[in-house]
Amino acid sequence: MLDETFTPHGKHLIAGNWVAGEQTFASEPATGDAFDFSVGTPDLVDQACQAAEDAFWTYGYASRETRAAFLDKIADEIEARGPQITWIGSAETGLPAARLEGERGRTTGQLRLFASHIRSGEFLDRRHDAALPDRQPLPRPELFMMQRPIGPVAVFGASNFPLAFSTAGGDTAAALAAGCPVIVKGHSAHPGTGEIVAEAIHAAIKACGMPAGVFSLIQGGKRDVGTALVQHPLIKAVGFTGSLGGGRALFDLCAARPEPIPFFGELGSVNPMFVLPNAASSRGTDIGTGWAGSLTMGAGQFCTNPGIAVVQTGAEGDAFVSAAAEALKGVQTQCMLTDGIAQAYKDGKTRFDGRNAVKPVLVTDSEGRNASPNLYETDAENYLQDHALGEEVFGPLGLVVRVSGPEEMETLARGFEGQLTATMHMDEGDTDLARRLLPVLERKAGRVLVNGFPTGVEVADTMVHGGPYPASTNFGATSVGTLAIRRFLRPVCYQNLPASILPDDLA
Repeated sequence: MLDETFTPHGKHLIAGNWVAGEQTFASEPATGDAFDFSVGTPDLVDQACQAAEDAFWTYGYASRETRAAFLDKIADEIEARGPQITWIGSAETGLPAARLEGERGRTTGQLRLFASHIRSGEFLDRRHDAALPDRQPLPRPELFMMQRPIGPVAVFGASNFPLAFSTAGGDTAAALAAGCPVIVKGHSAHPGTGEIVAEAIHAAIKACGMPAGVFSLIQGGKRDVGTALVQHPLIKAVGFTGSLGGGRALFDLCAARPEPIPFFGELGSVNPMFVLPNAASSRGTDIGTGWAGSLTMGAGQFCTNPGIAVVQTGAEGDAFVSAAAEALKGVQTQCMLTDGIAQAYKDGKTRFDGRNAVKPVLVTDSEGRNASPNLYETDAENYLQDHALGEEVFGPLGLVVRVSGPEEMETLARGFEGQLTATMHMDEGDTDLARRLLPVLERKAGRVLVNGFPTGVEVADTMVHGGPYPASTNFGATSVGTLAIRRFLRPVCYQNLPASILPDDLA
């Protein structure tokens, strides 16, 4: 077994070679020593993209079994480095070891899930129309169709998931499964974690005899790296998890290219939770306590964090708010992922403190990189008139929106922007109202839940982690689950091809 501690070398992985840059940046760990990492450059981006294009002509046409074995091997190599990943991941992010170990399991599970998925061949969506030579007035040719990989893909690592949404996370796994080489721009919040995972992928490349350019890691440090990556003419799609502002800027760059490309950005959400009247009456205090737990999980640093709860005025709603506030009082301060995220959380709280239409329920002060929960309350009229109240605060801050009745609850639901999730807590007597809300919520969100909390995203065939803008930039896509592979494929029709040259998956 590898020793837990180690010193990162701080280099980029470019087409099979570890390359040092001329400039460096220092990591900002939550605990322990900082390390220096090479700063990425547009020239390194070009080298990686050229190598990825060269690799595509081999990797994109490799058998499904070859790619599946490669994904399985990456998972094996990540597991072999488990103690090191947990040690440096915890030091860099402040996340507890148990959280990182669970996330590592999710990461390797995603890789193996995609390996199984491509072995089955269902993702190819193969179709065949037989020739009709005698059809009048014109014969029909023989037609085949299936999905094919698009080419090199750029992936941006996420700050809040150093494993499952970063170097070998869901975007990378889906793209590699599809047959697309990947270039990852590592996140500066956890460069050491990214380096170890890149070493695991590098080892799998060598063990499986993959072309060296099938994967590259370029560390961050400057914004010109991201700009160069999304604008490089050999990149055919981009996967991104991050802020609305950063994601929108990259989306605009992708759209402005001479050859526009799809940008699959997951940009965050407030994930509204509706507590319907009968549920509030029978178990409102339990729901309020559960909401507080979901709101503060991981210091509120989940894109599915349910930041807004909608409940009626009256005694039942008051009981929900009181229970949530009491539960939040017992939550200890938690370390946030970076100094910048901690400051953004404080700025978000200040935004709520400065609004007369918002009533403070529980107000705390956060110090340094540690965050304490906060709770506020407003009504539907004020919420709908103030767009800023619907903007995500990345951290353990909750807003309760009080409504006068079912009609105002439905009006409020219609006023929400696009979301990753929307939740209803309901009892049997709430069925009619739930039926009214469901068509609204399914237009607003990629995932609709009943009697649960959205934190915790199952990696499965049926999962949708996406939604209408601004939750994501492509409402027809998901970044979690096997359907995610469709982002990096395109349909190709084959007309009148003889069997001797049909692709193997159609023969």
